[in-house]
Amino acid sequence: MSRPKVQVTREVFDEVLDYLGQHFEVTANQDDRPFTPEELAQALTDKHGALTVLTDRIDAALLSHCPQLKAVCNIAVGYNNFDLKAMSARAVLGTNTPGVLDAATADFTWALILATARRLTEAEAWLRAGEWQGWKLKQFLGMDVQGATLGIIGMGRIGQAVAKRARGFDMPVLYYNRTRLAPALERECNARHASLDELLAQSDIVTLHTPYSADSHHLLGAAQLAKMKPSAILIHAARGGVVDDAALIAALQNGTIAAAGLDVFESEPKFNPEFLKLRNVVLAPHIASATTNTRRNMAMLAAKNLVAALTGERPPNLLNPDALK
Repeated sequence: MSRPKVQVTREVFDEVLDYLGQHFEVTANQDDRPFTPEELAQALTDKHGALTVLTDRIDAALLSHCPQLKAVCNIAVGYNNFDLKAMSARAVLGTNTPGVLDAATADFTWALILATARRLTEAEAWLRAGEWQGWKLKQFLGMDVQGATLGIIGMGRIGQAVAKRARGFDMPVLYYNRTRLAPALERECNARHASLDELLAQSDIVTLHTPYSADSHHLLGAAQLAKMKPSAILIHAARGGVVDDAALIAALQNGTIAAAGLDVFESEPKFNPEFLKLRNVVLAPHIASATTNTRRNMAMLAAKNLVAALTGERPPNLLNPDALK
């Protein structure tokens, strides 16, 4: 009896391929060259399952070319590359990898907070350019993180992990979330629920941890940025599109806010080149979850989702249970 065929769309760890190989006939893309939409459709034409990343768009147009496809498993907590309605209509299961990247992403959020508040990348570039001539009292003055008010937009697992780390800096924490946390969890996170406007107006540091969707598109635009303190900094390690990048650039240029630390952008890997002209922004190439253990665990969880989906079990991180009907 032939085994199900699966496609791994980008490079993964060898142990993940070995695990998948115990169950399936595996085609891997260890060269790590991103597929075009046409190439992805062709690669999945005869496949029963796929291990994908956020750049792989799974929609009705692609699914029309893939009659055997039964499951697509993202190596990511996000899944805005999935048209779940179209997938459910064709009984294609979709999964993601929540939980395993919370700590790494929260840690990196703090790396961005500290680097932005203390102007680290600006100072390093200045030093590397040979500009440092000696110590000065007012050289590269930044903002104090200790005791500053932290505003968290999106209080899921990652937002909560960020809040818990704020205890070490004695920071008052405000949070905005569509659903208020239970009182016990608020106490655990040392956080107070606030409206978005209140959070923006009172916070010294605002950090985003909300998924991208049509509802969250440009959640922070020019009007919202104008409500922040001129001394405040914005941290964004969620998903490109939650922030209006053009409006953020204008706010950084004209002093509406003081600085920003960014790990994600609209239309990445392309991004607005005006960011490169700004000194008051810390830029990173979507690496918040990029530790060896975290990325390995993400890929393995996606593989376990795929094995469950194609062996008649319910995947542990199923996104569209309607597809089971």
